[in-house]
Amino acid sequence: MFNYLSNLGNFLFSCSVQNKALVVHYEVEASILGESGGHMLGERKEGQKIIRMKSLSPSTDVGALAKKVLEECKMIPASRLPQVEQLLYYLQNRKSSPVESNVEKKGKRTVKPKELTPFEGIELNEEASITRVDEYIELLYEGIPEKIRGSALILQLARNPDNLEELLHNETALGALARVLREDWKQSVDLATIIIYIFFCFSSFSQFHGVVSHYKIGALCMSVVEHELKRYDAWREELRKKNKSAPENGSLRRDQDKALRKYHGLLAKQEQLLRVSLYLLLNLAEDTRTELKMRNKNIVGLLVKVLERDDEELLVLVVSFLKKLSIFLENKNDMAEVDTVERLARLVPCKHEDLLNLTLRLLLNLSFDSGLRAKMVEVGLLPKLTVLLGDENNRQMAMRILYHISMDDRFKGMFVYTDCIPQLMQMLYEHGEEEIETELISICINLAANKKNAQLMCEGDGLKMLMKRALKMKDCLLMKMIRNISQHDGQIKSLFIDYVGDLAAEIKEEEEEDWVLECLGTLANLTIPDLDWELVLKEYNLVPYLKDRLKPGSAEDDLILEVVIMIGTVSMDDACAVMLAKSGIIPALIELLNAQQEDDEFVCQIVYVFYQMVFHQATRDVIIKDTQAPAYLIDLMHDKNAEIRKVCDNTLDIIAEYDEEWGRKIQSEKFRFHNNQWLEMVESRQADESEPYLYDNDNDRTDLFYSAGTLSKDSAVILKMYQSVHLCFMPLDLFPHRPSTFPPSVALHPVLTP
Repeated sequence: MFNYLSNLGNFLFSCSVQNKALVVHYEVEASILGESGGHMLGERKEGQKIIRMKSLSPSTDVGALAKKVLEECKMIPASRLPQVEQLLYYLQNRKSSPVESNVEKKGKRTVKPKELTPFEGIELNEEASITRVDEYIELLYEGIPEKIRGSALILQLARNPDNLEELLHNETALGALARVLREDWKQSVDLATIIIYIFFCFSSFSQFHGVVSHYKIGALCMSVVEHELKRYDAWREELRKKNKSAPENGSLRRDQDKALRKYHGLLAKQEQLLRVSLYLLLNLAEDTRTELKMRNKNIVGLLVKVLERDDEELLVLVVSFLKKLSIFLENKNDMAEVDTVERLARLVPCKHEDLLNLTLRLLLNLSFDSGLRAKMVEVGLLPKLTVLLGDENNRQMAMRILYHISMDDRFKGMFVYTDCIPQLMQMLYEHGEEEIETELISICINLAANKKNAQLMCEGDGLKMLMKRALKMKDCLLMKMIRNISQHDGQIKSLFIDYVGDLAAEIKEEEEEDWVLECLGTLANLTIPDLDWELVLKEYNLVPYLKDRLKPGSAEDDLILEVVIMIGTVSMDDACAVMLAKSGIIPALIELLNAQQEDDEFVCQIVYVFYQMVFHQATRDVIIKDTQAPAYLIDLMHDKNAEIRKVCDNTLDIIAEYDEEWGRKIQSEKFRFHNNQWLEMVESRQADESEPYLYDNDNDRTDLFYSAGTLSKDSAVILKMYQSVHLCFMPLDLFPHRPSTFPPSVALHPVLTP
């Protein structure tokens, strides 16, 4: 007489915030006791129980609820009551953010191909037994019908995971199956499907991949897939020819219908074979080395060809396989070379939910490539993805792909011709005071950089809604979107006049730098002629803040740069320019120019400030007479950056027009630059020809360097001008560390252009 004994132990507790549930992990130990009470046989298993707390609310009595849990769940010992109370208290007070919950529901959804089931035509009425395996092996040495029956019986056994270990040790059975598959797979689709299915059962477990590889089943499956795709092309061509003949009499029409039915029957069996073969390859591809071998045999090209099929379960498998492959650059490049995007486009949208979700995930992986993004737009995916923004289950994936497309300036304008922007604005409005999803605000920021998109965003009360929410929540990303909208000229900028005061009020020391950066950048974009900037600067006391932020290292470079741009914007106003000049901002700008001389953006924006200030009489006099700004501008006149050269030239032209002394210096520097090679040649000749007279007193005689008889009238003029250049030219090397590139002149004679 045997006794059975079971014990519960090793309790561990956790909780799921999203599901509002307690999770109890435990171990069950079952033992068989002999007649004398001794332990004969034992087994230990781990278990898990989920207790959902649907009634848990902020007003719930946690202590009473914990006692009720212990009463209902007898397996939890009473000694664990304090631990249960603690977890319930945590669940009661822990709140997950809306963004997190959305990501949990949408972003982390995993879709796998549907498990294989017995295919039509391979079921048998008899039940297989593991003890009769040798009989089934004998059938593998008979004709095709017997081989199909024997392999089908072995498949019954293999579909039970408990039998795989025993079949694994039966090398005779596996060897016979591999041999039959290798020799007869072209003779019978059913036979090939059944045997590959048997090895698929082994491939479902990583520890059995070795036996599948040992019999080279993976390579054989690749050959099967390639061969079947060629047969499919041949069938379609044959069917096309028959349809093209367009028979009119009844007998030929009946023959054509019969051929069509036969084609559909063959197609159904072939898709079964393709599905089981590809599923086996997908399992083997867990090993990256095996996946590399598949790539070398053009697995990507084969999978993309299967995308033209209509069987949804087969397509789910193929898209899953492609999605797995697409995470490697080499495979992605292979997909770019074939019509992958074109064939995926027809699957968006589709009624099969899993297929649609997998297709979007694959497109997301491919959308990191700029060429494939262009292809997506070309095949018309943009309006299709826009429609999916209204689908709760696929919105997240669609938005991420649209975000990648919106990064490319070539395609931003194409969003105007879809319903995308109104939908995005509606989503922003519906968020209220909740945190905005990163994908949503990111795509809005990108699209706002296009003028037509910005106009759509501002329609109605769009801008008012955005400003109200941004200022209330101090949302930096939303203000970045507004900043992008404000950069467009025309009617858009005039809409911001009502919000200048609100934005200026946010520019203060106690605010976070990121927030101030966006507000300041928005203000700096408002180059509106009728705006009274002097009043704004005085009312909100902005000049001291702007001056303090010009000190190198006083803030992040991005904020300092926006301060410089802001100064350039307000300097268009005469009164503001005078106010800034009197506050000592110009020397601060020169100091910043010295510190940031290697940063082209800083240099260009500071020079632009000087350009704006020289338009006004009061600030022009300060710049010319009280600072060394013109000297810095002369040194930057030949900078390698074209934009810097352009702004410098325009500024120096104005200075030269109003100041005669600086005008001569600027003209001399331009002469020296244009005739640099000729001047160097003259200086070199002077040095060479003066060597014999180093100890004489006649070194200053020009006739020793140029013969009076050969010096032409033109040369005399050139020499005189060269001497006058040396008399008035002051070397200005204020940026010794800033590299400059002077294109060598090819002229041997000076080009006398100032």
